[in-house]
Amino acid sequence: MNFGRGPSVVLNVGGTRYSFSREVLKDFPLRRVSRLHGCRSEQDVLEVCDDYDRERNEFFFDRHAEAFGFIMLYVRHGHLRFVPHMCELSFYNELVYWGLEGSHLDYCCQRRLDERMSETRGYYAAAEPPGEAAAEGRGRRAPERGRWLERMRRTFEEPTSSVAAQVLATVSILFVIVSMVVLCASTLPEWRAPENRSVEEQSRYTAESVREPSGIIEAICIGWFTAECIVRFIVSKNKCEFVRRPLNIIDLLAITPYYISVLMTVFTGENSQLQRAGVTLRVLRMMRIFWVIKLARHFIGLQTLGLTLKRCYREMVMLLVFICVAMAIFSALSQLLENGLDLGTKNKDYASIPAACWWVIISMTTVGYGDMCPITVPGRILGGICVVSGIVLLALPITFIYHSFVQCYHELKFRSARYSRSLSAEFLN
Repeated sequence: MNFGRGPSVVLNVGGTRYSFSREVLKDFPLRRVSRLHGCRSEQDVLEVCDDYDRERNEFFFDRHAEAFGFIMLYVRHGHLRFVPHMCELSFYNELVYWGLEGSHLDYCCQRRLDERMSETRGYYAAAEPPGEAAAEGRGRRAPERGRWLERMRRTFEEPTSSVAAQVLATVSILFVIVSMVVLCASTLPEWRAPENRSVEEQSRYTAESVREPSGIIEAICIGWFTAECIVRFIVSKNKCEFVRRPLNIIDLLAITPYYISVLMTVFTGENSQLQRAGVTLRVLRMMRIFWVIKLARHFIGLQTLGLTLKRCYREMVMLLVFICVAMAIFSALSQLLENGLDLGTKNKDYASIPAACWWVIISMTTVGYGDMCPITVPGRILGGICVVSGIVLLALPITFIYHSFVQCYHELKFRSARYSRSLSAEFLN
């Protein structure tokens, strides 16, 4: 640095002044500060700092003063920790500005930073998928047809993105509720077909059944769901990605059974041999229960459950492994103690290990139906150990699943709030 007066320089960071000699700047641990030593003109200086006072040889940095104080503690003592009551990401931005990295933090703070960055990455992933910002920028220059498709896509995919989207979501929810009420009511004795009709006839879609109120309501609901799914597919950006989405797969599973049942009825006709497919038809009709899962498109709670299960599949597998290992151990021991040993009393409920597995699973989950229970003293002691072990084993992975659930809930709330802001702007306009 060949300009300025005096043997020392002053760094003014957020109003706090630090004085250093020129030689110290040469090998300063902070890269941004050390760059000042190589500046040859004021223009070079202003590329490093925000302002410069030649008379006092003072460099101004409009940065967080307290954060820089903690960074200076690292320069002096070699330990870098977060500023209390300061966002980890904000402090990390200060580190990057001054030329440090997250690896310079102490181990405990590194873990906090990693967790925070993981959460924030999920927030931004839910709020703005990759390429969406660029797509919005291109949308301003896109033709009218492209903007119309984008608006239609948001209307069908984001229930809180506009007034029309909320109306559409409300109508879809009403159709789901009506279809579920009809499905439940159709199992009541008052709604069942007359006794003189065979089981196959009750399951078939005939002209008479379609004219019944339940058949008309079901046809209307299926028509709405089909039209909604087709429009959503047409306006989607990536057709392959649309088909792979879980909610769209659920929509397909909810719609397909109706059309399969109609086709099977058409092809079977009055053939008594083919009418044995009535059981299959009843199963297909009962698959309408998948319509309830369609509510996940409009309720954050169900979306949170699905996202948590998706992210915690390792913990779920670990939970299943715990249960399977415990079942193998306790079922073998209970079968031995209750039936395998010649103790004068044999419990026929524990005649085999697979039969004992049922007792183990209901004991570990503390359900306890009471349909089978140990009668020997060693068996009862083993039962107590089995119950306590089940409580402990089931509780171990729950903490991870709980934290993931909370994180997923906040992510989806963040996304919903983002689209709610656009909805508020639409109301104001």
